[in-house]
Amino acid sequence: MSDTPLLVTPDWLADQGRDPAIKVIDASFHLPTSGRDVQAEFTAKHIPGAVLFDINQVKDQTSPLPHMLPSATEFGQMVGALGIGNGDHVITYDSVGIFSAPRAWWMFRAMGHDQVSVLDGGLPAWKRAGHSTAQGATPSPTPTTFNVQRQDAMILDLAAMAAQVKNGAPVLDARAADRFAGAKPEPRAGLRSGHIPGSTNLPFHQLLDSSHGGFLGTAQLRAIFEQAGVDFDQPLITSCGSGVTAAVLTFALALLGKHDVQLYDGSWAEWGLEGGPAIATGCP
Repeated sequence: MSDTPLLVTPDWLADQGRDPAIKVIDASFHLPTSGRDVQAEFTAKHIPGAVLFDINQVKDQTSPLPHMLPSATEFGQMVGALGIGNGDHVITYDSVGIFSAPRAWWMFRAMGHDQVSVLDGGLPAWKRAGHSTAQGATPSPTPTTFNVQRQDAMILDLAAMAAQVKNGAPVLDARAADRFAGAKPEPRAGLRSGHIPGSTNLPFHQLLDSSHGGFLGTAQLRAIFEQAGVDFDQPLITSCGSGVTAAVLTFALALLGKHDVQLYDGSWAEWGLEGGPAIATGCP
């Protein structure tokens, strides 16, 4: 594994100054029902020097699902166009605090780039620490080459996921409890309500410290995972609504040294489609 830190603080990032090997990306994302505009918010306020890494654009454009991983070639082209090369240390953040930044972290890791960190507490923490923000359009980055080595073992498609579920593999679902139980409609049209049979609900926000919006300490994180029944000696799968907050769970497990975790990329946006695999409702 890389010795690149998984989490960095706002002060750490500010201290890096103008290091050209540090590339900051705003990986903000909001649910379809939020009414928020990622591009407009980035233009209004972002960390100086950051570029927008829109997971609704850096995706498989041919898939009907919300934001599936693009091919290795496409990812390399999209990232290279942002001026990010293989020798760069990528810092990902989002405007919520911790929500979609870990998805970008996971995407880079799944494409073989281990020099990637998450800004703990995101843009809100950056502002609370007294650091300045920028506004307006950012200068177009100088394109570079970004070579990809896709890590297929980290990623599950529908067929592989169905086989894992049939075999009783442990699955953690990061969605809110009411969505997991099927008591609340999904934010995307055309989806059934409920969860993957045999999965366990662990809403991602339980892993965050409400006082600063960043991750809880490792001892607290381990206790939460253990209470959810996670066996740290066994492989694990994470899922959510569309593969975004599942990465929050994956990232938190990495903080605890657990890396044998697969993410179901299609998540409920795929499994929950009408006519899809069997679902369950209620809370086990």
